[in-house]
Amino acid sequence: MLERLKRMLIKEFLQIFRDPRMRVVIFVLPAIQVLVFGYAASNDVRDVPTALFDQDQTVASRELASRFEGSGYFDVVEHVSTEARARELLDRGEATALLRVDRGFSEDLAGGRTASVQLILDGTDSNTAAIVLDYAARIVRRTSAEVQQARAERLLGAMGPLPGVELATRAWFNENLESRLFYVPGVIANLVLIITLMLTSMAVVREKEIGTMEQILVTPIRPLELILGKTIPFALIGFADVFLISLVGVFWFGIPIRGNPAVLLLGTGLFLMSTLGAGLFISTVSQTQQQAMMTTFFYAFPAILLSGFAFPIANMPEPVQWITYLNPLRYYLVILRGVFLKGVGIGVLWPQMVGLAVLGPITLALASTRFQKTLG
Repeated sequence: MLERLKRMLIKEFLQIFRDPRMRVVIFVLPAIQVLVFGYAASNDVRDVPTALFDQDQTVASRELASRFEGSGYFDVVEHVSTEARARELLDRGEATALLRVDRGFSEDLAGGRTASVQLILDGTDSNTAAIVLDYAARIVRRTSAEVQQARAERLLGAMGPLPGVELATRAWFNENLESRLFYVPGVIANLVLIITLMLTSMAVVREKEIGTMEQILVTPIRPLELILGKTIPFALIGFADVFLISLVGVFWFGIPIRGNPAVLLLGTGLFLMSTLGAGLFISTVSQTQQQAMMTTFFYAFPAILLSGFAFPIANMPEPVQWITYLNPLRYYLVILRGVFLKGVGIGVLWPQMVGLAVLGPITLALASTRFQKTLG
């Protein structure tokens, strides 16, 4: 058995790596993709294109505008003078925010009255608009506190800061709240899912298309040996891709790896059982490589959406949340982020390990049973 399995593995590796394009797909493209997605997958909002409509044109209004510009969050692209021009910038998407200061702003401040400013946002992207709104509110609150402090000092003489409540904050695991640290481990999981799923599903279909499956079946090789010969190479490729992409994430993006790499390897092994099983199952229901590619897409796309990679699972409807328990990517993402960012081990991640340990063998067993029936 070992000799036949050895020959099968040698055949698979030769078939995979003799094509230069396949070597690029397996090792070069994942590194390029993690670089591209690592920069693209980010919720950080910087340099929001902002139009300034200052009808007051006073020192106070210009100082407020300079606070917005100096915050690093807002980039004033144009000082507009008419309502029509302000609307045009928002309609064309050349400005995402419009800061409007009406006449009398400075007079209201000098008279001790509440001075109002208006921020108009492009709400097409609600998440970005909410973040921009929070940035603006913080700037205005800080400005308001300083104005009140200065007025109190003028009326009451020199005095210390007015008493109040101050919130001291501290973020663990992602001290600077960089969304890239959250997303890059997710990109690693998604790439491993797509690569191993695609390679496994197409490997068997390719044998059917070129007519070599019948030649394999007349050899003394057993169905179990054929299954192992078709899955073990892609499992090793999956481990290699995790190692390669993790190096890019750690040394290029500065993603910390605070946990034990052995925990990551264990989680990867359990996760690969599910992806290889799914790929093997797809290969049994596909007759051509094109069908396998389309089926892979229809499997991977919902898996990524329901994994918690981009959208919190807690925000999904309860029936959908129950469905996510059947998604192995959900568990693997928690393991990756736990090892990379939190530095936790099996003592914390054991529920995710158990979830993968249940889904992986079941998926692989169902696919193997289906595959053996197909061979029969």
